[in-house]
Amino acid sequence: MKPMRNTLLAAIIATLPAAAWANQDSLHLKIGDPARSGHELPLVLDGIRDTARGDLVTPDEMARRLAGTGILFIGENHTNLDFHHVQFRSIRALHEAGREVMIGLEMFPYTEQAVLDNWVAGRYTEEGFLALGRWYDNWSYNWNYYRDIFLYARDHGLRMVALNSPRPAVNTVRSKGFDALSPEERAHLPPQIAPQTEAYETLFRSVFSKDDALHMKGPMLEGLYRAQTMWDATMGWNALQALKNQGGKDAIMVVMIGAGHVTYGLGAERQIDPYYDGRISSLVPVTVVDDEGKPVKQVRASYANFVWGLPEERDTVYPSLGVSLMGSFGKATGQIIQVSKDSVADRAGLKVGDILLSLDGTAIDSSNTLNRVFSSYRWGDSAKARISRGGVEQDIEVPIRRIRP
Repeated sequence: MKPMRNTLLAAIIATLPAAAWANQDSLHLKIGDPARSGHELPLVLDGIRDTARGDLVTPDEMARRLAGTGILFIGENHTNLDFHHVQFRSIRALHEAGREVMIGLEMFPYTEQAVLDNWVAGRYTEEGFLALGRWYDNWSYNWNYYRDIFLYARDHGLRMVALNSPRPAVNTVRSKGFDALSPEERAHLPPQIAPQTEAYETLFRSVFSKDDALHMKGPMLEGLYRAQTMWDATMGWNALQALKNQGGKDAIMVVMIGAGHVTYGLGAERQIDPYYDGRISSLVPVTVVDDEGKPVKQVRASYANFVWGLPEERDTVYPSLGVSLMGSFGKATGQIIQVSKDSVADRAGLKVGDILLSLDGTAIDSSNTLNRVFSSYRWGDSAKARISRGGVEQDIEVPIRRIRP
């Protein structure tokens, strides 16, 4: 692997802590639970499909059917607000059904648990939580996607648990392997990491082998696979330990996690299943139209225990610039290393190699700063980006507009 490509991959992984599984191919794989992998079921808009029984249920009925479940993984698309509404409605239904609900969070590394404890205890204002909890350092997505869930947890005293691994540990595994972890880091993993299987490799490659920005293959793809496995194992294990050590006999740990860690039971569930005698269930929302505008009429029954049909999302509710920065992996922390096609940045004329110096006068010294600053913008706004291109500084007007359908 060329050193520069290795650096770019590390930078992108550091700013994207969960894989995006938007490829429709991954909805139809004949993998997962053998009892359900041989058939597909219709996807219904605003319907919740119990894939074991085959019928449609309401959120309240789903909560009743989860009566024997101790861990519920809810897969999310981080920037689709409807996915987060599903999470909120599921948590509320379980709480109103009398369950002791605990909420496991991908966006916080386990080293930040005290911040969540203080939030639930009511010791922080909302603004104080975002600052002291370093929201945009730990997570790159707009707070408002998750706000209702956090307010509900605080107002009802629901314990929130930091699950993720610190980024340096993930980068260590990606580049050097699990044996390079420290004893303290290894303590947050299962005694044995579930090995790579043909089914998981099929799922993984169905997502990353086609349109990834770096056309990853060979060692690069293997490094990303190890990072994904690290996330699966760490978050699953920390969720299980919190449930065992802090939950009552009727507790349910609801894990809010990227869908790529949930589907077909091959991610976090597979890593902890040997160490848990209780029932593990999964819920994954699926949009009825994919990212290419093609209808999604069916989904493999083994995709998740419950599948919730959602409407097409043409644009995210909250805008993003659509770039990845070099950050601490290079001398120019604001250097743009990736520009998403048709993004706000792409349409404004920002290019790979540009150094983003400031946005409306605020210095951009990291991806975290960029995410925090850009979170205040809404569709229809405009920003002035100060960049350096070829050693020459210039201003570029950045209209924050959606693409017309």
